[in-house]
Amino acid sequence: MAASRPNVVDSSGWLAYFAAEPSAPRFAGAIEDTAQLIVPSICLFEVVRVFLGQRGEEDALRAAGAMKRGRVVDLDAELSITAARLGEQLKLPLADSVVYATARQSAAILWTQDSDFKGLEDVRYFPKSGR
Repeated sequence: MAASRPNVVDSSGWLAYFAAEPSAPRFAGAIEDTAQLIVPSICLFEVVRVFLGQRGEEDALRAAGAMKRGRVVDLDAELSITAARLGEQLKLPLADSVVYATARQSAAILWTQDSDFKGLEDVRYFPKSGR
């Protein structure tokens, strides 16, 4: 992985990494290079929400702390408009639109297991095992 480009890891990649799934090494480089890591705030929301439901408050806060080692990008008005345009153009769901818009705004590579991103520019898509 080239260190010169920023990276965005979507929620599926973060969850695989934290769960040490077989696909976790695919995301480790992008996640662990915190100087180049950009974290859409919606990914922070999604991961913490999953952790709260499955693992509890302490693990959720630990995951949030790890994610906040990167640069968290909040959903502001400009990013919302860009996400809406991309979502409409590419037929992406709301959260995916925000993640992709964040990656595009930052000229970042998007790392994911989410098939909604398959084939999009500057996306490193890895299908989940068994699919």
